[in-house]
Amino acid sequence: MTESRPRRSPTPQEQAKLEAMKRNWEQRKQVGDRLSHVKTKIGVYSGKGGVGKTTVAVNLAVTLAHRGFSVGLLDVDIDCPNVHSLIAAHEDPRHSDDGLVPAQAWGVKVMSMGYLQQDPNEAIIMRGPMIHNTINQLLQSTNWGELDYLVVDLPPGTSDAPLTIMQVLQMDGFVVVTSPQALAVLDAKRSINMIRKMNVNVTGVVENFSGDIFGRGAGEQLAKEMSLEFLGHIELRPDYQNTDRPTVLVSEIVKDEYEKILDEVLKQLKVADSK
Repeated sequence: MTESRPRRSPTPQEQAKLEAMKRNWEQRKQVGDRLSHVKTKIGVYSGKGGVGKTTVAVNLAVTLAHRGFSVGLLDVDIDCPNVHSLIAAHEDPRHSDDGLVPAQAWGVKVMSMGYLQQDPNEAIIMRGPMIHNTINQLLQSTNWGELDYLVVDLPPGTSDAPLTIMQVLQMDGFVVVTSPQALAVLDAKRSINMIRKMNVNVTGVVENFSGDIFGRGAGEQLAKEMSLEFLGHIELRPDYQNTDRPTVLVSEIVKDEYEKILDEVLKQLKVADSK
């Protein structure tokens, strides 16, 4: 009869790895509990900054709300949060016994890192692990309640913040925003490839800033090249100079553009859900 060997104690490195795995599991469970009453999560994303991604996210969320859906809008651009300003929300989130209750604006529940800044002019300087932890804390502490749709405005690029969202949230689809310029299209292609590597659905491509100044058609060509749906054009218009409220509430022409895009988004989400 052979004697059983005593169990070896884990090394400090192994113990640290186990603790990290445990923390990661607990974080994901807490986030899952917080979002358990959210039916559909839509990311709005681009590889390049300055293509109007936040404008698209805000106006899509407001368009959804005005169709009678319960809608949340989450800004995870930790470095440069702008959603709360662009949607012209005039109230702040409030604390409750069950976490942070999002602000309300135009029928949309809104949460942004911008609400947590004491000085909006101060730069938010964080390294990767801090960005990851901040996003997780925001997700864990926000009480969204019942939502039909949560629109998530992601920062540009293919690094920490978008990666965290794709790993932690079970996104139902991503709307990729590009402008007609060649560099914007190249970076949009990179963001599409990242989403696909994370095995998440790309709902389609929106071309923003279309018109005589920057051109037209590059977004549609990108969608064709990447075998994606083209969701629609958004023209560059002076209506966006009015910052009192989201532009879909200012201009009937802009509202019509977003209504058509939203029709395509919802159609593609339904197609993805049926697969």
